[in-house]
Amino acid sequence: MNNSTEQDLRAIPLDRLLPQRAPFLMIDRLVAFDPVVTATELEVRADNLFVEDGRLSACGLIENIAQTCAARMGYINLVSGRPVVLGFIGAVRGLNIHRTPALGETLRTSITVREEVFQMTLVDAEVCSGNERIAEAEMKIALSDIRAQD
Repeated sequence: MNNSTEQDLRAIPLDRLLPQRAPFLMIDRLVAFDPVVTATELEVRADNLFVEDGRLSACGLIENIAQTCAARMGYINLVSGRPVVLGFIGAVRGLNIHRTPALGETLRTSITVREEVFQMTLVDAEVCSGNERIAEAEMKIALSDIRAQD
């Protein structure tokens, strides 16, 4: 399941991975996957719903982390031949936002799975702009059995 290159991952259309659709997409592409660590990228653009005064808001950063979790599950489902299902943020702990990113910055969001039990996943997340860590958090995601609408 982890033999895909970054180029292969970047080429996967987001509608194959995520239940979210434009204009509510908070990632641009999946760039890394293994069963424990997954990473996505997002360019902060003016048309993003969570951009306020030229910066991506804290809510946008949280949703970016959640959609990185969704991309991980979406990829697992894609290679397993299962449909994309809805997930929900169960909890956010230890959220630390050092700064909000400005228009034009490209974020790389990485999640590391700490625990996975039944349909609950606990991850450590970090959001970086270049080599600078701008946010980190622990997030709990609950998966449902509800298929995403096409």
